[in-house]
Amino acid sequence: MPKPRKQLISLSDTPYYHCVSRCVRRAFLCGQDPMTGKSYEHRRDWIEQRLLFLSRIFAIKVCAYAVMSNHTHLVLFIDHETAESWTTEEVLTRWHAIHKGTMITQQYMLQGQVPEYLQPLLNTTVKAYRQRLMDISWFLRELNENIARQANFEDQCSGRFWEGRFKSQALLDEAALMACMAYVDLNPVRAKMADTPETSDYTSIKKRIHSAKQNQQPKVLHPFVGNPRENQPKGLPFKLEDYLELVDLTGRIVRQDKRGSIDLSFAPILQRLNIPSENWLTIAIQFEQHTFAAVGTEIILSNYYQNAGYKRRPKINKTKQLLA
Repeated sequence: MPKPRKQLISLSDTPYYHCVSRCVRRAFLCGQDPMTGKSYEHRRDWIEQRLLFLSRIFAIKVCAYAVMSNHTHLVLFIDHETAESWTTEEVLTRWHAIHKGTMITQQYMLQGQVPEYLQPLLNTTVKAYRQRLMDISWFLRELNENIARQANFEDQCSGRFWEGRFKSQALLDEAALMACMAYVDLNPVRAKMADTPETSDYTSIKKRIHSAKQNQQPKVLHPFVGNPRENQPKGLPFKLEDYLELVDLTGRIVRQDKRGSIDLSFAPILQRLNIPSENWLTIAIQFEQHTFAAVGTEIILSNYYQNAGYKRRPKINKTKQLLA
């Protein structure tokens, strides 16, 4: 039986999560439906624009994303510290960018204050908004409902567009995070929607490569800040150039005409995380097949399952083999 979402999302264990949303109808989210020949390619832009817009509103940063034909992959970072540092005005400004709020919150934004007897109600409302703005369920709700409404209007129909629940996986350590990001970034290459990562439209890897050519990192994505060190800034604990090289090498091997042509044991990230190249290829290509609600080394994974109230530890032996 599926666990409640509040039990799967545990900031005490990790701020990183892999989320997958799938269409419930046969109709495609994006791309071209081979049954009807109708193209839904323009919907890719809908979801990318909405996703990046929400990342500027929420205290949730996008590490990786890929928009596929009938599902989306996201790797998200919950920035709890930033959300807690927001002032009342910052919280309400962000919330009002996506919702009207209440008469009390609107009054506060117009006048800078509310009558003393309304202050407790305002404080309670701001507290609720702050929690929502760092909640993955609310983030996915704001993303998926918007896309569903547009798609239903275009298709001239009603009813569900997405499955009832999005799938969520906790990424408990650096190896799990890196493997999942590479898996997401290489989705279009594996699906033969693109030949290389830099030509994979509507993905985070293409956006990162485009910015890297200008010696920059995209502001809308969670940045790479280098290998772990003292006083490290907030961001992904890898070097950008190492990650891009690893994804490129893996993408080449995924292609049938170049299988086995590159030895991934020379990739600096794999050396630091002590992941054998053969294990890397398995988990980077088949991440979802070999993982469950959480991904990490055996000890970290056991602690997570215990904290989450699992009676058994699903797929822990397979994960142990791949990320030992």
